[in-house]
Amino acid sequence: MTSNGFSFEVTALDRKTGARAGVLRTPHGEVRTPCFMPVATQATVKAMRPDEVSDLGFDMVLANAYHLMLRPGIEVIERAGGLHRFMGWDGGILTDSGGYQVFSLGKDVKITAEGASFRSHLDGSLVFLSPEESMRVQSALGADIAMALDECLPYPADRARTERSVSLNLDWTRRCLSSHDNPRQALFGIVQGGAYADLRRRSATAMAELDFPGYALGGFSVGEPREMTLELIDATIENLSSDRPRYLMGVGDPEGINASVALGVDMFDSVLPTRTARNASAWIGSERVNLRNAAFANDDGPLDPACGCYTCKRFTRAYLRHLVTAKEILGFHLLTVHNLYALSALMRELRASIES
Repeated sequence: MTSNGFSFEVTALDRKTGARAGVLRTPHGEVRTPCFMPVATQATVKAMRPDEVSDLGFDMVLANAYHLMLRPGIEVIERAGGLHRFMGWDGGILTDSGGYQVFSLGKDVKITAEGASFRSHLDGSLVFLSPEESMRVQSALGADIAMALDECLPYPADRARTERSVSLNLDWTRRCLSSHDNPRQALFGIVQGGAYADLRRRSATAMAELDFPGYALGGFSVGEPREMTLELIDATIENLSSDRPRYLMGVGDPEGINASVALGVDMFDSVLPTRTARNASAWIGSERVNLRNAAFANDDGPLDPACGCYTCKRFTRAYLRHLVTAKEILGFHLLTVHNLYALSALMRELRASIES
């Protein structure tokens, strides 16, 4: 699939599962898939320099249009020459439309056919976000991939409410497609449908007919059981074009990534690795370990003996525990380095396994 300098090629298929490896080409370089995108909500991956993120092996990050339009404002970023220059990142960028944040952070949210009105979580000012305005904002940011504006329902939501939302999302998506006019930016549609497999299939079929260069599976990681997430992905993904990238929004734990790659998902994002680090926790394999635990106070071993990251090669568990209990910034930085390295290594292993 090729469109306006944006292309996706499936380069290998796993013979036993639905997993596939590929290359996503953007105006800012190639992204090897399956890939994980660290979240740079405020135009920064928390506690990390851009070169550190790149050196860990990440080709693309996710920034959030909702947060950036409220602060520092689109005009500031435009004046800097676009989001890449503003944040000093040379790789790919995907911007979330802000739909999820409207419904999770906005106050006095009102949804109509025209769009979403809400009060800013920063200063209480009234903001209106329509599909057309979302496209204007994301085009001005200049990310490589923009997302259609969608309504993300909480879990659980009843069938009637979910069915109305699927119809609303389809209308909004068509308006996004009509108003998106940045030739150097790909626009992805988002499949919704809550906990209802038939509604998700309906949404996926409608999105596929609109012929987007890529598709996202949205409305997950909102409290539903993991088993339900995987069942709904499995029931939906076959309705999406096999030559387009498939992006699962909001999933970033090793277990969830492994299971979803096996179903044919290509792209992931989540705040989990950085948020987990800021909560003094790290992944060792698929296990989450809290460094505040007193058991680590005199532990002179590395955080993960099998890990090759800077943190694990240089510092002991006792030192890391000291840093996080003393609330030293370095501790949260070092745990973020480790968690991101672990995810980058997982993605490399998955790609190598599929390609072999």
